Amino acid sequence: GAKAPALSEVERLTQDFEAHESEESKFLAQYKEVAAKTQNRMARFLLQMIISDEEKHHAATQAMAATLKADLNWNNPKATLRGLYDLSEEKDRLRQLTGAFIRVEKKGIRKYKELIKSSRGYYRDLFVVLFESMVHDSKKHIKMLGFLRKRLEEA
Repeated sequence: GAKAPALSEVERLTQDFEAHESEESKFLAQYKEVAAKTQNRMARFLLQMIISDEEKHHAATQAMAATLKADLNWNNPKATLRGLYDLSEEKDRLRQLTGAFIRVEKKGIRKYKELIKSSRGYYRDLFVVLFESMVHDSKKHIKMLGFLRKRLEEA
């Protein structure tokens, strides 16, 4: 019989993203269910922090999948991650802002590290875990801003 055509790399990647998105949706629902039912305020707070991150992951995965799909279908819906080169007058201002934001994030990391040291031992190191999470987020923000700044310089 006739063989089905091989999937392109982009099609395979799109399917992987969609499968991952489906899995993440299940976990997100479980997190929300546990957070809603728990009586423990600390557990609920930490779960809400995780839920917030998971919702961002879900949005990012959806946007990446939409971008890949748009490329496959040769269209450009609003949900895609495009437009970096449609900046003209905004480009220089955005580039300056990314540099300023990177400096703010680095300053924040230094402050969080000081706060980690001074809050050790409080609430069984809950504050340490939260500040370490903030350091991690700031490093992630610096990575994203650095990517944006580099693309703006190339534009």
